[in-house]
Amino acid sequence: MSDLAWLFVDLNSYFAACEQQADPKLRGRPVAVVPMITDTTVAIAASYEAKAFGVKTGTLVGEAKRRCPQIVFVEADHERYTHYHHKIVEAVESCLPVHSVMSIDEMACQLTGSQREPERAITLAKLVKRTILEKVGECLKSSVGIAPNPLLAKMASDMQKPDGLTVLTASNLVEKLHPLSVREIPGVGEKMEERLNRRGIRTIADLHARSKNDLRDVWNGILGERYFSWLRGDPATLAKTQHRSIGHSHVLEPKLREPDAAFSVMKRLLVKAATRLRKENYFTKNLAVHVKFARADEAGESSWDRSVRFDETQDTIFLLKTLEKLWQEFPSDPVAKPFRVGVTFSDIVEQDSHQFSLFRNAKRENLVKSVDAINAKYGATLGKDAIHFASVHEVLESAPTRIAFSRIPKLDEF
Repeated sequence: MSDLAWLFVDLNSYFAACEQQADPKLRGRPVAVVPMITDTTVAIAASYEAKAFGVKTGTLVGEAKRRCPQIVFVEADHERYTHYHHKIVEAVESCLPVHSVMSIDEMACQLTGSQREPERAITLAKLVKRTILEKVGECLKSSVGIAPNPLLAKMASDMQKPDGLTVLTASNLVEKLHPLSVREIPGVGEKMEERLNRRGIRTIADLHARSKNDLRDVWNGILGERYFSWLRGDPATLAKTQHRSIGHSHVLEPKLREPDAAFSVMKRLLVKAATRLRKENYFTKNLAVHVKFARADEAGESSWDRSVRFDETQDTIFLLKTLEKLWQEFPSDPVAKPFRVGVTFSDIVEQDSHQFSLFRNAKRENLVKSVDAINAKYGATLGKDAIHFASVHEVLESAPTRIAFSRIPKLDEF
């Protein structure tokens, strides 16, 4: 039996490719996707035509214009990207089961039986790539990696872009991996790279030269041992993702960068998060709020944070009142303007493990669930916020649903 066990699909320049698929006039042109049409923001995605001019994720709009005068800027449409995502998952599923959706543009499939034979695995990979193009759109090219474990399959998918197909086996691991920088290992960020570099570890060849105990020491725990094994091609599986928190954050538009408007947007975020709590059958025991300022104030503070614990709840009205109490501690006249706000529910409890409180308000719980039901039933015709709290009326169009790094929204959230 072959050591191949995982097939990883990575869509190329996904947001930009979705825009080119939706608008044929953008095809073949340099495109940058931005959160809003303004020179003060940055690109959150770039087409390969734009990347040829050095425009990439994080490039300032002004810099992108200098590098590529003919570039086209498109405001991000997260509903569109989510729509295409679900169609892509369906297309891949028609070829082989999707084991795990890793992000909006990545998914992992576990190979079994004869699928693990190299020729069969390669045939499946080509079928997946072709099926996405045929069933979803010709602009939605993908790179596929095949390897003994999910980490190596992900790394293989990054080795040839766009439209690539790379196979990593026990026989070619040294050749393919050793020249790579440690930064190319998924999960190794800037700080970890610096830490590894200080210990003389700059490439995967350097990592392979270290013992399992060395790597455990570098990572301060078992993760180092796991990297030791994974990078040598040892088998591994993907753990089931579990909720540890539910929340939303939003960068404020310039007109909303003052305390009252920021608080209104924060309430809007809390209502959205509380709706998710109920929909996904969770309760929360902790609310944390966060405000990042446009610049540090005179005391040197760049952000404001507060949190509070309470009995398990998913009651929006209670949570809004709790937020109001926390907000009373916000500086009444901050030197710096609010720039980004966020709310997070943590200490998440599944409904099956929920312990009822003696102080629960059953009527109010039924009320918010009725609001959810009405919005779900009539959302397609009246809008998903057909019924909403008066305190968020002025900011209903603010903080629209966005795609997070670790979570793909459902279409009915838009």
